[in-house]
Amino acid sequence: MSILRRIRVKTPEEIERMREAGSVVALILSELERVVKPGVTTKFLEKCAVDIATSFGVRLAFMGYRGFPAHICVSVNEEVVHGIPSEKRVLREGDIVSVDVGVEARGYFADGAVTYPVGRVAENAERLIR
Repeated sequence: MSILRRIRVKTPEEIERMREAGSVVALILSELERVVKPGVTTKFLEKCAVDIATSFGVRLAFMGYRGFPAHICVSVNEEVVHGIPSEKRVLREGDIVSVDVGVEARGYFADGAVTYPVGRVAENAERLIR
């Protein structure tokens, strides 16, 4: 059976639900860019994401997925993806921080990730982010 026969065409309502989830992911990532700065904890980034998702009546999708203990993934510098937010992990000038957010909106999911500079970063870090 070809792959095209296995793809189910979405209804306009399903596409709207997917768009809703994606819009909230984009908004969360945009807002987090404004709060990423030296002195902020990775746990604070998670709190901001939870607050935004809650205000839109959607659920952050990572908490509990295969035992994952957080609402978003936050990885700093050389850390591999899926870092767990922590009150102990404080962002410092020159760090780069990658944030991955997944949202469920009325049964449909969207996911996105962005890497942000923390204050002024090295030229090679800027190139990596670009």
